Amino acid sequence: MGGVKQVLRFGFAAVENALNRAFGFANPLHHLGALGLFFFWVIGVSGVYIFIFFDTGATEAFLSVEAMTREQWYAGGIMRSLHRYASDGLVAVMVLHIAREFAFDRLRGPRWLSWVTGTPIIWLVMICGITGYWLVWDTLAQFVALATAELLDWLPIFAEPIARNFSAPSRLDDRFFTLVLFAHIAVPLVLVFVLWLHLQRVASARIHPPRALALGTMAMLLAMSLVAPALSQGPANLAAAPAAPGLDWFYLWSLPLAEVWGGGAMWAFGFGATLVVAMLPWLPPLARRPVAVVDLENCNGCTRCAADCPVSAIDMGPRTDGKAFRFQAVVDADLCVACGLCMGACPTATPFRRVHDARPGIDLPDFTLRQLRDRVEAAAKPLAGEARVLAFHCETAARPATDGHTAAVAVRCLGMIPPAMIDYLLSRRLADGVALIGCGPGQCHYRLGNRWTRERIAAVRDPHLRARVPRERLLHASISAFDGRRVGSEIEAFRATLSRDRGARDPAAREAAS
Repeated sequence: MGGVKQVLRFGFAAVENALNRAFGFANPLHHLGALGLFFFWVIGVSGVYIFIFFDTGATEAFLSVEAMTREQWYAGGIMRSLHRYASDGLVAVMVLHIAREFAFDRLRGPRWLSWVTGTPIIWLVMICGITGYWLVWDTLAQFVALATAELLDWLPIFAEPIARNFSAPSRLDDRFFTLVLFAHIAVPLVLVFVLWLHLQRVASARIHPPRALALGTMAMLLAMSLVAPALSQGPANLAAAPAAPGLDWFYLWSLPLAEVWGGGAMWAFGFGATLVVAMLPWLPPLARRPVAVVDLENCNGCTRCAADCPVSAIDMGPRTDGKAFRFQAVVDADLCVACGLCMGACPTATPFRRVHDARPGIDLPDFTLRQLRDRVEAAAKPLAGEARVLAFHCETAARPATDGHTAAVAVRCLGMIPPAMIDYLLSRRLADGVALIGCGPGQCHYRLGNRWTRERIAAVRDPHLRARVPRERLLHASISAFDGRRVGSEIEAFRATLSRDRGARDPAAREAAS
């Protein structure tokens, strides 16, 4: 399993690095979930328009869709094409989203809920697509209806085979289209609820793509709708077997497979694959790290840890120690992923303190603030030269090479580093510069570490880095673990900048250089 993830991770990292240069923040692979919701809303709006002009009935269904497509091509025809292409886009980004979350191992531990609730979304989207093709009632719809009816008949849930309804024109009742239309509308409503559940443990979720990406995607859908509009394949004729239709392989790939395998094998494959996918968060079982612990002696109930937690594992509860604060942090052990972002958010997490072993209001028992300070001091001690760099790097980011000028300290996430730690390093002259190497763009293992670090340095998020810390002595870079050469070149360029700045500040250094 780990080998498969490694190959996928390498592939995504390579493609994303190329797309970053072209799209920057609007890289589509960094907003797959938001793109999926964007496609969903396009489908919903276009679907409402189509519903207004759609007539149910064996004859009326096809004629109403044709009138919409041919006579009203500038409105109804475009809406039908948008409905089709947005539906295909939803499947594409859904598959990529699943593969990417699996590759970067964002499915295990407390993240299992988002993964497991994503599994029925696959089925619901497929049901929506297949029932949508039934409603057109052209030759493709006839083929889809017969094939899916035969699949459903294999299950022992119907008193009579429903495939008989398509054996002759006289057997098809107009009420059938009303039933299919109801299913096509009702299933998306269920999907909305499951999507809501899917996002429950995702704090600060981005449900809207960047404006540039949304506008570009909409322009692409409109261009496709005008260049290659969605068209029917001729009216269905139950008196004759449907000719081999042109399939939409995003939704209808299972039907030719069912003809080859048979209904039993197809259902076994579908349910078996669903079960395996749903069980992936526990294959293999994840060794849980000790969760964050609150120290009420130093917790003032400021709510910053709860605001910064990426998995909504911290709530603010009433005070229990009698202190004159309204709240105290309460950690849900079942949800905590032990990332340390709460420690980085705590205003009492400062290495300058020597009392109480520098305990902050919230800390990781197996990677405390005191231990982080000790590691930093030990790593910085051997450094020598005029441009000493201490580099923090995430466990899943590129690791800087260490030498006499550069030292590296691994952290679980950049967001666990309190801004005061950077101040401590520079003000105590343990290093001349601090490099913060986070996961690649859009690849942050804990989602918000890079973002919170950037905002704390820019002093737009508390606790922020004090103004006295010169920003030119900081390097913050997002570098994938597969881009080791880049981290070396970034740090070398950073050291060169530090040397120039030091020479400009120090007259003795300028004289020695001349």
